[in-house]
Amino acid sequence: MELRNLLIIVALALYALAMVGIVSTDAYSQAAGTEARGLHALMVEVRASAQDPLLAEAPRGASR
Repeated sequence: MELRNLLIIVALALYALAMVGIVSTDAYSQAAGTEARGLHALMVEVRASAQDPLLAEAPRGASR
């Protein structure tokens, strides 16, 4: 095996270990949970505005 291929494999393995270390932390877990709640809130707002009868005939770009 070429030295370059070996270095690429080692770099990928180290990268994977670093990602596992980051993902397993409490800070990452809290940030991911906050992001999920924010996305859910955004989706609720988008759905509510799409069902708003006052905006059904409004021109594009109109907002509440």
